[in-house]
Amino acid sequence: MKSSVGNGLKLTFYGGVNEIGGNKILLEDADTRVLLDFGMSFSERRRFYHEPYLSPRDEKGLLEFGILPAFKGVYRFDLSSPAVDAVLLSHSHSDHASCVCFLNREIPVYCGETTASLLRSLNEVRARSFETDIDGLQIRAFRTGDRFKVGSLEIEPIHVDHSVPGAYGFIIHASEGTVVYTGDFRIHGVKAQMTHEFVEEAERADPAVMICEGTNISGADVSSEDEVKTKLDKVVKGTDRLVLADFSYADIDRFRTFYEVAQKNKRCLAISMRQAYIFDRLRHEEDLDLPEIDGESLVVFQRSRKKLHKWEDELRNRFNVKESKDIKNMQESVLMVCSLFDLRELIEIRPKSGSSYIHSSSEPVNEEGEIEFTRLLNWLDHFGLPMYQIHCSGHIMPNELKSIMAEVNAKKIYPIHTEHPELFAKFMANCGEIELPRKQDR
Repeated sequence: MKSSVGNGLKLTFYGGVNEIGGNKILLEDADTRVLLDFGMSFSERRRFYHEPYLSPRDEKGLLEFGILPAFKGVYRFDLSSPAVDAVLLSHSHSDHASCVCFLNREIPVYCGETTASLLRSLNEVRARSFETDIDGLQIRAFRTGDRFKVGSLEIEPIHVDHSVPGAYGFIIHASEGTVVYTGDFRIHGVKAQMTHEFVEEAERADPAVMICEGTNISGADVSSEDEVKTKLDKVVKGTDRLVLADFSYADIDRFRTFYEVAQKNKRCLAISMRQAYIFDRLRHEEDLDLPEIDGESLVVFQRSRKKLHKWEDELRNRFNVKESKDIKNMQESVLMVCSLFDLRELIEIRPKSGSSYIHSSSEPVNEEGEIEFTRLLNWLDHFGLPMYQIHCSGHIMPNELKSIMAEVNAKKIYPIHTEHPELFAKFMANCGEIELPRKQDR
């Protein structure tokens, strides 16, 4: 369903409508067509598939159920000429970026330099499949301050704060007015100033349209990264045995928080092989200020495996890698990252009485997540590990968002990336004309 913004400016929503994630928005201005993000709708995928027991064999399954929209001239398996001029990626999270692997390789993908590094790193560590391969993709990286043109559009990317580095919002200058696309953003993280700079530029652009995320509109847990650090420090300080923790592999702010807390409590931080590989690839990004994997304050943990991938062999040759038997003998002096996939290592590590587990990511939001969370709790219960939930959201809070929308003062607002657009419309009623987007039929 197309939404006409002006005579030549149109928006078509292929994802991100009545759901969190899956953003796929087509913007048309005269003869120019660009996609704002191209992410996977995991809510739609879960309706038909359940990994690893029932997975799509190829793209036909994703097209059959509308998980991928029937969009001729976009995909690499489609012989038609490219139907869009570019894809603009706001950040690297899968619900915004993972479907770029299906793109026709003639279509350029614009993203921040850190996002480009993350996408390439993930391409190297993930098992190759038709859903992960980005080889041959035309990635054109930018930084804040850059401007570039795609057809009739002039695009101004500006950094925002989110739970992954390299996140951007876009100010898109079209022939029929300016469109602001927030991507995912917040102002309670450690780099709130980046979001404020985006908002200031968005206000200055006097936008005709604002496409705005509303993830937390129905349930906001008010916290900040500073509060997370304070709570983590209290738990670690009060634990005289092993401390285990889980957080998103690419959340650099959370990684830095854990590292600083570990240092303060005279512990080393043990991160996974995948995290180590990605962080090592990002160390050239000066603004991320990543510590060195020195084998003392920051070490690499490798779970038990019969065969290592090439990139894992590379890490073993470069770093002093710890295994379960090592962690077992250093429990009082380590803070170890332990995801659901690492739980089997607890059988060998045998956490001593008085150890703790810190869950530092979002709580489950669907039935499948609830089942996995229950499995985690069963393992923790078996080994006598209390769990602490310490987290802050990567998404903006409702009152803060309302202030921002009033400041930007867009003529028309489209709420996306929310399961409750009607609630969004009622809460933001005084901020401008709210139009609820409708998802394009297959």
